[in-house]
Amino acid sequence: MTAKNILSPRLSFASASNHEVNTDLETAHRIKEIDAETPIIEVLQHFSDYADIVLPVSESGQIIGYIDSQSLIEGLCKTIVARDDSSIINIKCSHHDYSASAIAMAVEDADAHLVDMFSSPSDDEKINVCLRVRHFDPTSVANSLRRHGFEVVSTFSKQSVHAEIAAERLAHLAALLNV
Repeated sequence: MTAKNILSPRLSFASASNHEVNTDLETAHRIKEIDAETPIIEVLQHFSDYADIVLPVSESGQIIGYIDSQSLIEGLCKTIVARDDSSIINIKCSHHDYSASAIAMAVEDADAHLVDMFSSPSDDEKINVCLRVRHFDPTSVANSLRRHGFEVVSTFSKQSVHAEIAAERLAHLAALLNV
């Protein structure tokens, strides 16, 4: 997914008459515009560097639209598709033990499929890895990861949370993001 795919439908050249949006657009012009083919991960970096910005997106030297935090979040949500048949497992490992293929092999040894994998540094100089695996019960996958030398920090299964509560939490998050 690229910047062109996550343009904000709420921001356009015509919306510049709105004072609040106009202030954001003025801030956006102080920030270098990004190319329409910029990957969403690179766009995300701009939002971590600057709070509450609007990024102008250009194609062939022409600004084709803007990206705000809400359109970025909506784009990220499209890349991380909700699944009812999956579990979440958080693991930690040292930098020299981190290997995406070794983690995938440990998951597959438990007859599960790796759907998503996100990594980030931790405070104790290890790597935090969040896995989404296609398996209703994360126990066997967690045990396989332990056998392969990974520290399992936590597991989560949708079966343990009622669907209405989860939907309510997502609605609260969406309301919070609209603030």
